[in-house]
Amino acid sequence: MPLPDRNRRFLLARVPEGMPRESDFLLQEEARPACPANGVLVRSIWISVDPYLRGRISGIRTYIDPIPAGSVMESAAVGQVVESQTPNIQAGDFVTGMWGWQDYGAVDAARVRVLDPAEAPIQTALGLLGGTGMTAYFGLTELCAPKQGETVLVSGAAGAVGSAVGQIAKILGCHVVGTTGTEAKSEYIKSLGFDGALNYRTDLPYRQSLSQLCPNGIDCYFDNVGGELTDAAMQMMNFRGRVAVCGQISQYNDRSLDVGRRPFTEILVKQLRVEGFIVTRWASRFAEGRRQISVWMKEGRLRCEETVYEGLENTPKAFIGLFRGENTGKALVHV
Repeated sequence: MPLPDRNRRFLLARVPEGMPRESDFLLQEEARPACPANGVLVRSIWISVDPYLRGRISGIRTYIDPIPAGSVMESAAVGQVVESQTPNIQAGDFVTGMWGWQDYGAVDAARVRVLDPAEAPIQTALGLLGGTGMTAYFGLTELCAPKQGETVLVSGAAGAVGSAVGQIAKILGCHVVGTTGTEAKSEYIKSLGFDGALNYRTDLPYRQSLSQLCPNGIDCYFDNVGGELTDAAMQMMNFRGRVAVCGQISQYNDRSLDVGRRPFTEILVKQLRVEGFIVTRWASRFAEGRRQISVWMKEGRLRCEETVYEGLENTPKAFIGLFRGENTGKALVHV
């Protein structure tokens, strides 16, 4: 069957104000791109949507340049090579890279990684064997460094990163509690082995609920959410506890001036170590992380639910759904 000669792609139409809307993204069609010299032309199969993209469409530079209005939305993707201009990659190979929300990616060969579909489903390159898994593995083991028997709290625990963090902490012998937004998600993380779950919509006040779920206090806090929940968690931290700040999803669309509770007294008197991180700091060790996670997956000790949206046209909906708590596990678009 001949390949479509048109390339559908989503552009950032405007910088969103508050919660993104589907109208902030523009679906455009153009001719299928040519295969670049020393590169590959890839047809997309899976596209990843991730909370960090909200910062990239804010119009402000953070740790990486923003995506300008009028440009293709960037994110990780998995696809099949349809044409290659490099000897190390063949047509028909499956690869992953950062070509974004479009049918085709014309990518430099050095910017893609060849996948083995016999090793694991190819979409796991966007989940446990991709940025999601690396974020969970290195953020937890390097920054929190939990010891057997310690208590680990994970916010956003039913999401892709949070659910992986909790399972890894259980593998390491910890008492693990997660926070979610629905009873169904609370049951989901318990099915993964979490020892307890806090529903942030109903289990109020947070400090009281955390005291019941974490009777020995909190040694490690892996924070994906921020806000009032984190205020309460900081009050529960044990002496020389460790906090890995991975995300602040509750704040990404918030334009209020509420600064919340200041945690510096707890940081001082409890001698806490609080560190934010971007997973690319461990890029040179990603192969190590993938090897370990692959072992745990094959042993059945680490798994991840997938929330799949069908069709490229639903990519904005999938992205916005992240901030409405619509996904369980990894949110993916099946092109």
